[in-house]
Order: sequence, then structure tokens, then C-alpha cells
Amino acid sequence: MIDVIVVGGGHAGCEAANACAKKGHKTLLITANIKNIADMPCNPHIGGSAKGIVVREIDALGGIMGQVADKTHLQIKMLNSAKGPAVQSLRAQGDKVAYPKCMLEYLKSLENLEIREAMIEDLIVDSGRVLGVITEYGERIESKSVILTTGTYLKADILVGSTRTRKGPHDEKPSNHLSDRLREYGFNIIRLKTGTPQRLDRKTIDFTKVKLEPGDNVYHTFSYDLEPCYKIEDQEPCYLTYTNEKTHQIIRDNLNKSSMYGALDDIKGIGPRYCPSIEDKVVRFSDKERHQLFIEPESKSYDDMYLQGFSTSMPPEVQEQMVHSLPGLENAKILKYGYAIEYDAIYPTQLHASLETKVLENLYTAGQINGTSGYEEAACQGLMAGINASLKLEGKEPLVLKRSDAYIGVLIDDIITKGIRDPYRLLTSRAEFRLLLRSDNADLRLRRMGYEVGMINEEQINRLNKKESDIASLLEYMKVTKLKVTPEVKIAFESNNFQVPAASLSLEQLIKRPELTMEFLSTLIDIPYSDDIKEQVSINLKYEGYIAKSYKEAEKMLKLEKKQIPEDIDYDKVNNIASEARQKLKEVRPTTIAQAIRISGVNPADISILSVYLKKEYGKDE
Repeated sequence: MIDVIVVGGGHAGCEAANACAKKGHKTLLITANIKNIADMPCNPHIGGSAKGIVVREIDALGGIMGQVADKTHLQIKMLNSAKGPAVQSLRAQGDKVAYPKCMLEYLKSLENLEIREAMIEDLIVDSGRVLGVITEYGERIESKSVILTTGTYLKADILVGSTRTRKGPHDEKPSNHLSDRLREYGFNIIRLKTGTPQRLDRKTIDFTKVKLEPGDNVYHTFSYDLEPCYKIEDQEPCYLTYTNEKTHQIIRDNLNKSSMYGALDDIKGIGPRYCPSIEDKVVRFSDKERHQLFIEPESKSYDDMYLQGFSTSMPPEVQEQMVHSLPGLENAKILKYGYAIEYDAIYPTQLHASLETKVLENLYTAGQINGTSGYEEAACQGLMAGINASLKLEGKEPLVLKRSDAYIGVLIDDIITKGIRDPYRLLTSRAEFRLLLRSDNADLRLRRMGYEVGMINEEQINRLNKKESDIASLLEYMKVTKLKVTPEVKIAFESNNFQVPAASLSLEQLIKRPELTMEFLSTLIDIPYSDDIKEQVSINLKYEGYIAKSYKEAEKMLKLEKKQIPEDIDYDKVNNIASEARQKLKEVRPTTIAQAIRISGVNPADISILSVYLKKEYGKDE
């Protein structure tokens, strides 16, 4: 019998299928079109602000997005490199052809995974438990668990101008009935939307009028297990241009022709707040004279360029005017017009922290069906759903990442506790412990957890042990090794406009100076460790006080996480809490006091009353 059925072959489905198969469970990945596995219907980039950290977390836990991105990208850079380590994050411009091909080859190599084409339109349900799926032709396929990763395909509608067409990305056939069945089973189904911009012919762009945006001149990888697979000098360039008053006037003059602004009056979906259409930008930020747009390659296999930041649902004739108003694109040929897509999703407060649904046992959901946006947000949910579905089959407790563990933990806690209004996107500002959740330390935070749940092998954990040992050794070395102020050292400091030490100081004391770096100190004294070890030690010492403060705050939260709320609590019996708080508590059903505090609409006074009630009725100390 099949252990796990994964429905959908996008980024969430790929990670879920990999996790289940890797852990030895017989897994069936069902997708409407095998050619669209790991598809990138929007910009093929991987990573970005906060998202790049998520990709590293996925890799640290044994996922595959980082490795595939490393093998297939066109360009890679570290964002915010001039800022502090808490906001630095990798971004790679992927290859829209090579990435899916590489992912499919990997999935086909997995021993416990079968891939099959079909459209799933119902579930096999008995007494509140999912026992498999039913295809559009009525075929019943039984399994012990099901993971839904349907992306934007649930009742998908493509919106352009005044036209609405029932289809998914690439004109694919959508799932027309599954969300109706989910509603019948008791799920709260919501409507969301997102959009994508034009694809342009590279040969028709005037690159003399746009700004060059090259990749970094140092090597990067998302994966902790791969060496760089590219040459710095072979990276494909991206470009920067801007909208102008002419662009904005064209948009304002034609707003009534946009699907979102009057051309269609039956739109219910809410679009992404942090990746808005160009119409939204012009209306909401009317004081802005211009908006930046990136012109980025999609693949080495063809000449399409992606106009990042110009998503729209205007009709084609208006899009022509809009694009041709942009510097460098006056004569650009549009190969594919932008569009919006509206689709069904489930309201995510109906999920446990394991991503198993509260409505149906043994059913897990991951990705855009949970109201999130982005390849990385989808992939990390797929990984966690796959791990937790497998752990449940093995009779083990789920892996639940805390907000102080990972951005993945922040994402899942946010959507299941606070719910969503628009498609959820990860931002560094969402993480209160972002100084702990850095791009450079994802393996130190999570790799041992991956090992404990069977996703990381002995060779990988041995590398982690070596890294931890080297970090401890270098920290000690920095404490005991002093730099003597020789004439050569004095000249080096003065030539860089650094204050010369008055006496010999330890390397630990020196690196705490904001202006001094490991690279500079290494020119003066031998520091016999690799660059990644030096980076870790430098961050740990420079930000020692801030990191210690963050750990103290995390410990406070962990104490609240240990204060459990019984599953059978009847909130109607908790007297004197506000009606909104009662309603939200009944909807989310938090498992701990810490989670209850994070629910929007639940105030400190409500928490105090709840704590007193728990102590009185269940003997649980506040």
C-alpha cells in the first residue's frame, strides 16, 4: 500500500515527496503534467530577502531546493552585504529550463518515489480521516496520508483586462472541484490572487539605457554540501530600469481597463501586499516619481527577459503602451503579456503546527493552498509536511520549529496563529529573533534536527561536528593570541585610517572594533581557519552582546511555550475574556500560552484571565 500521496508537483510537492521517499516511505507524487514539475511560472529566481535564508534552512534540514538552485542558476549575489548579518540573504537568478529538469532527474532517482499524471478532484474520507484520493475519472487511490500542494490550481482563473478564463499558469487545466469538496468537508475556503509581468525579447531591448546589475565577484552556494558549480565570469547579467511619469499617466488613464480596477466586477481574491501589481503601486504610492524594475534572463535556452516589478492585469494594447514608455524598452517586443491569476486556498488557522489539518486527520497541506506566496515559502512547507507525515507514520512526535529556531518556524507560526488577509510573504521584519536566524548559521541551527528525523546522513553530520569544533577552537585562539604593535602593524593600521592600538591586544579585543575585519587581521597574523569559520567567529564576537540579549528573549518565549493549553478546553467557560478574544481562541485553538499571546485580537488582559482559569481548572501554573 502507498504510504503517502503528494498532490501537486510544484516546489512544495517536490520537497514533500523527497522527504517522504528519503525517509523510506512508499510515496506517490501525482501531478497534472510531469513537464511542469518544479515549474517557475513567475520569475525563476530563488532566494531574496529572508527567502534566501529559508533556502539555506531547507538545505540544512535535508531538503533539495538549495542544491538544485546551485547547479542551475544564471547569477547569484548576497543581498544587503553592506548591512548587518541579520538581513543578509542570497538571491540567485535561476534557469527556468534547467531548474525543473534537474529537479525531475533527482526525483526520478529516488528509490521510494513514483510519479504519475492525474488530476485529483476528491479525497477518500472515512470518519474524519483521509484514506487516499479520487481522480477526475473516479479512480480511487488509497494511502495512509495525503499531502495537498496544489499551488494556484484550485479553481484558477486567468485575468487580463475584462476577460476571465478558467485555467492555470501556462494555460494548464485547473482543478475545478477539489476546493468544493474541501469546503464540504468543513474547510473555510478563501479566494486569493497574484500576478506576473511581461516577457520580452532580449534582442529588442536597448541595454545602453539601463543599468547593469552583475552577480557577485565572490563564490556563493545555498547548499552546505556543494562546492560552487559556476564560474564568476560566466554569470548572466541582470539590468535595472525605472518607470516614469509617462508610464504612470498611461496606467492612471486606463485603470478602468485593469481586471483589478473595474474591468471585472466579480473579483474576490486579495492580492499580495508586498509584491503588488504596477497598478497598485501607482495608486497606493502616488507620491513616488518612479518605481524600479529589473530586467532579468529566464534561461540560457532562449532569449526571454522577465520584467520584474511590472505585474499587471491590463489588456494587451495597454501593456504595449506601458512597456514602451520605459527607458530601454521603447522598441521591446512583448513575447508574453502579464496577467493576474485568482485561485482558492484554505484559511491556514485550520492547520496544526505540523501542517496536518485540524479538519481531517492524515491530511497535510503545504504551499500556496495555505495562503502563502513564493517558491521558497512553498518549498519549506512541503519539506515540513513531508517530514511530519513520515514521522506520524513512524509513530513519532512531529518536528515543530520554534520562532527562535528558523524562519520556517516563523512562517508556519504566523499563518496558523494569525491567519492571513493576502498571500503571505516572508520578511526579515517578521522575525523577532532575526539576529539568531542568519544566513550564515542555518546548518548550526538546524542540521542536527535534520539528522534526528532521518533527513541528514552521517557524512553531513560529521562535517557539522567538524565545523562546530573549528569554531570553538578559533574562538579560543582569538582569546589567547595577541597582536604585537610592530612598525609594520602600525603602518597597516594607519594606511587604512584605523586607530593604532596603544598596546598589544588579543584578536578577540581587536575584532570587536566595528571597523576591523577578519580579512584585515589575517594580513597581519596567521589565522589558520577557513573563511566560513572566520565568518562565524567574527559575527559571534562582534555581536556578542546583541546575540546574548536575543537568546535571553528567546528563553522567555520558550518558558511560555512550555505552558500547555489542553486540547479539550471550552473557551465559552472562561468568564470575562473579550468576545473577540474568545472567538479567536476558539478558531485557532492555540496549544500554548505563547501561541495564544501571538493571536491578533487576544490582549494581555485576556491572557491573564486565561492563565488564572487554567490554574484553577487544570492545575496549570501561570
